[in-house]
Amino acid sequence: MHMKASDNDLGPEIVPVKFILEDPEPLTGKHEKEIDLKAAIGESILELALDHGINIEHACGGVCACSTCHVYIDKGEDCFDEADDEELDRVDEAPGVELSSRLACQAIVKREGNIQVRIPQWNRNAVKEVPH
Repeated sequence: MHMKASDNDLGPEIVPVKFILEDPEPLTGKHEKEIDLKAAIGESILELALDHGINIEHACGGVCACSTCHVYIDKGEDCFDEADDEELDRVDEAPGVELSSRLACQAIVKREGNIQVRIPQWNRNAVKEVPH
């Protein structure tokens, strides 16, 4: 399932985001462990990843109802607003929680800076829907 947080024009992609993939092949079908992209202000990390073929699991469709899109924001946490209570409750359900844990669907780029996102090895899109 592909999702977009909004239908609004997000503007130019100006914020550098480096994705570190601990196990890249299940997520991308490739062996590259680092992918450099640019995000727009107002774009979520999940949107950015999916738009560029990084298949972060997102069982709930990106509405903060599960913890499957759990990632680590290793750099650039000041580019995002703080996680709200609903997101923190969901993050607590995820495996491998760290201080830098966020849900990719809720980590929306708000300010310019340099961001580094680490996708843990256990985050795999194991089941992909096949069009009918």
